[in-house]
Amino acid sequence: MPGLSIIIARGQAENFVSLGVLTQTAASLGIPVKIFVTGLAVPYFTKNKPELRPSAEFADYAKKMFEGMQKLNAPSWYDMLKSAKEIGDVKIFACSMTAEALGVKKDDWDPIVDDVVGATFFLTKTAGDTVIYI
Repeated sequence: MPGLSIIIARGQAENFVSLGVLTQTAASLGIPVKIFVTGLAVPYFTKNKPELRPSAEFADYAKKMFEGMQKLNAPSWYDMLKSAKEIGDVKIFACSMTAEALGVKKDDWDPIVDDVVGATFFLTKTAGDTVIYI
């Protein structure tokens, strides 16, 4: 079954919310999901995650949105990914080239990451999928 493949390369808070919502929704619908973590998103998938920050154009809106999400008891982006992995076929792959460039070692990754792979591996595994770049 064709799935959903998401490439996340930006490190802003709003991107992680979108990643969590899309992944959890697809998993609950039985759609396989493959996530490729690269670029500025890499540090957020390590054991020592930095604090999420919104992009400059989102800064005014971010406080209101995150307060609203708390009122709704919405899970964090990370908890959405964990839940999606529990209920569906969700794989999270980190970019090997970015990891090497940033000095991220195997033991540095959060356990939510399934494997560290190259772009070629990811692209061959996602043939036929709908691909979203966040």
